[in-house]
Amino acid sequence: MNAALAKRLLLAIAVISTSAAGAPCMKVTLTGTKGGPAAVNGVAGVGTLVQYGDDSKACKGVNLQFDAGRATSVRHSQIGISAGDIDAIFFTHIHSDHADGFADLMQLRWHYESDRPKIDVVCSIDKVADVGHTNSCARLAAHVADSYIQSGEIAQRHSERKQTPAQGPAALINLRTFDPSDEPAVVWTSGDVKVQAVRSTHTAGHASFRVDTPAGSVVISGDASNDVPQPPRAHSTSDQVEKLSGGADIIVHATTHPNMGPEKGGGMPPRIFYRQSTAVDVGAMAQRAGAKYLMLTHLTPSLGEVTRIDKWKIPGAPLTAKDFHEAVSSGGFKGTIVVGTDLASIQLPIKATP
Repeated sequence: MNAALAKRLLLAIAVISTSAAGAPCMKVTLTGTKGGPAAVNGVAGVGTLVQYGDDSKACKGVNLQFDAGRATSVRHSQIGISAGDIDAIFFTHIHSDHADGFADLMQLRWHYESDRPKIDVVCSIDKVADVGHTNSCARLAAHVADSYIQSGEIAQRHSERKQTPAQGPAALINLRTFDPSDEPAVVWTSGDVKVQAVRSTHTAGHASFRVDTPAGSVVISGDASNDVPQPPRAHSTSDQVEKLSGGADIIVHATTHPNMGPEKGGGMPPRIFYRQSTAVDVGAMAQRAGAKYLMLTHLTPSLGEVTRIDKWKIPGAPLTAKDFHEAVSSGGFKGTIVVGTDLASIQLPIKATP
């Protein structure tokens, strides 16, 4: 039996055993909500943790991390999750604000928990961008610890901890790539947990994901936007993500406030603004998809942000959670809105209040 199959059997057994002990549950936690690479107000880089298991154990059974921005492992430590607990990491794309925490997570796993099964890294195959370079999650994974290899850190630590693979953290990765298309396709499964992916527009190889469990479902958009790169267009959100979101309980979506656009006098360059989804359109899409909960993440601008390091003008700064909530509501969304802050979470099924 190969290692990957053995891992899946162990995960399936874990889910079955925990479900037998208590009610199945799914928990979605925002491990970081910062939009873009800048460091602002201590907010972690964007990421979402999806867990499925037993409600008596806080849903800890299968632990899936979607994107891993700056300080992902710090946020994990605040909720009792270690690097070795993560079963798979899924990348929507490899912009630095979505991937800065990956090397940290893998270094921790290698240093302290290298005896755990390999971690699945699930992402798009290499894709050539319209400006000529190649976006490669595979190379990101293969070279995740190169700076520490070159500096001698890996050799030093390995000399002290012989249980660590001499090759470094990349030896602990099981890479699983796929070619995203307009139609949802299954890219990962374990027991009752199924993950689908679909192509979405932002950068070459960008993908959005949906997790289905017996306790509920969630869609993680990444930075998805519409295939039409600028107005006139029906909306800024991705039609592929809308299809993927049909009937989902929760949508986690990157959200840009319309004040940042040229129509409102915002300083965000039009090309960058138009490859994002606005709060108004995200609300409208979530309503059409029938979602019950909408979690806003990758907020642009960040809550409380007054002056940006890139000097982009923020009309009405500082924007508040109320500003984002009102923009989403104006799009027609009638469900529950969570304006993302780090470690905000939703657990399904929702327990009735006594």
